[in-house]
Amino acid sequence: MESDRGVGVLSGRALAAWLLGTSLVRVILRLLFTKQAPGLAKFRENYDADGLAPVTEDERETMTQYSGCIACGRCDVGESARIAESDGQYPGLMQLVLASTRSMPDYDAAARGFSFVPEDVLRSKVARCPARIPFAELAAFVRAKAPAEPPGIAAIEEATEKQAF
Repeated sequence: MESDRGVGVLSGRALAAWLLGTSLVRVILRLLFTKQAPGLAKFRENYDADGLAPVTEDERETMTQYSGCIACGRCDVGESARIAESDGQYPGLMQLVLASTRSMPDYDAAARGFSFVPEDVLRSKVARCPARIPFAELAAFVRAKAPAEPPGIAAIEEATEKQAF
């Protein structure tokens, strides 16, 4: 097909092949001639804002021990006083386990919730749990992986500052 200037114009499959080919060459050249960030640094750059922390292979394997919760609620027996005292920050142990094992971005809230339950209580609840969730170990893992501040707070504060001016 020719344009009104007499120069050929690609269309259809030929255009798609040309675009894919040139893109492939550009990617290969960029990889060869630019310094790439290490994997962990790249991971943090991409996922820190979402509240996702990197985990090691051992931690990944350990996480499977925490995900067996069947949401029976037996771990919440005797927790009503702590739930009431928390002013909404501690919804009960079962909710913390579910949040901690299903969604890593919720670790900041889960870490606050776990702070209302003493270690000895977490350890004693294992005997009551049919899935034998190691609550104390889960709480320690969540605290270690929880972000210093909730994900997105910096972005919200930045946007608020921009609106103020």
